[in-house]
Amino acid sequence: MKLGFVINDLLNEPLPSSTIQLALTATKMGHEVWLMGVGDFVYNCDEMVHAHARSVAEGSYGDQRAYYEAIRASSAREERITVDDLDILMLRNDPAQDIQSSWAQHAAIVFGRTAMRHGVIVLNDPDGLSKAINKLYFQHFPKEVRVEKVIARNYSEIERFYEKHDRRIILKPLMGSAGRGVFFVQPEDAANLHQMADALFRDGYAIAEAFIPEAVHGDVRLFLMNAEPLQIDGRYCAFRRIPARKDIRSNIHAGGHAEAAEVTDGMLRIAEIVRPKLVQDGMFLVGLDIVGDKLLEINVFSPGGLHHAHLFGDLDFSQKVIEALEKKVLYMRYYRRNFDNVEMNTL
Repeated sequence: MKLGFVINDLLNEPLPSSTIQLALTATKMGHEVWLMGVGDFVYNCDEMVHAHARSVAEGSYGDQRAYYEAIRASSAREERITVDDLDILMLRNDPAQDIQSSWAQHAAIVFGRTAMRHGVIVLNDPDGLSKAINKLYFQHFPKEVRVEKVIARNYSEIERFYEKHDRRIILKPLMGSAGRGVFFVQPEDAANLHQMADALFRDGYAIAEAFIPEAVHGDVRLFLMNAEPLQIDGRYCAFRRIPARKDIRSNIHAGGHAEAAEVTDGMLRIAEIVRPKLVQDGMFLVGLDIVGDKLLEINVFSPGGLHHAHLFGDLDFSQKVIEALEKKVLYMRYYRRNFDNVEMNTL
């Protein structure tokens, strides 16, 4: 299997990284794996998509850090590959990291969509990802699983929502990830509310979200694959994200830490409620962030934490993901183009 991974910047991927873990696993399983950044694509006069990409030979890499160091090394195989010759292209870049570079936010989607014309399976589906370019996508899921919120660039709307919810809300950017720009606004912060909102308005719209008291104990990241909870022998790919002391953000990159999680019937119910929309939009690998009986986020671009889930069950969920990709390549071989890319994402 020829497999390509798109990340934001080929030589500057923050570790630990679920994408690098997946690439390492696929390499160990004997597949040809290429990594490329969003700025590495080329559309040539031959009407094919190419990319400047890097790969390493199968070897004894102790962990993802050693593997990524090999990718970055001058000894790595570096070529201008033909993306159209890949079996699968996984779009694993995070557009929120490129908020200052509008061209980069859509590059992988655009080139991925073009590569689909020649039979490359592109995951997650580019058209689905284009709908999810910011957190407004979340509002297309049933109200039953969503936390109440308002999205605006008007201070009076934010203030009205703040007062409605007893002066305890979460403020965050419409376009954001990894806990950046997230504020927990409490009654004693009333004098600073305007300043917090203005800080978010500089980059666009802001989200004011009702505060869920259970959030102080963190949230649970539950992975879905093929729009179903990812599991091995009845054990789910999930972990609890615990906020750092005096911080409401549970994001690992914002100082939170991971612990084992119990996946409840309520969480599985949420997964079932969102499943139809994920199938409709061709979302292969997704991370749900759940607090209580509510869904805080749906991560469809580059959901991280697969390596954390490994720690609490000694199960290789990355291998399970690569095995699912192998099946998709076989399906495409058997059926050619009788299934479109959206359907192939969740088969």
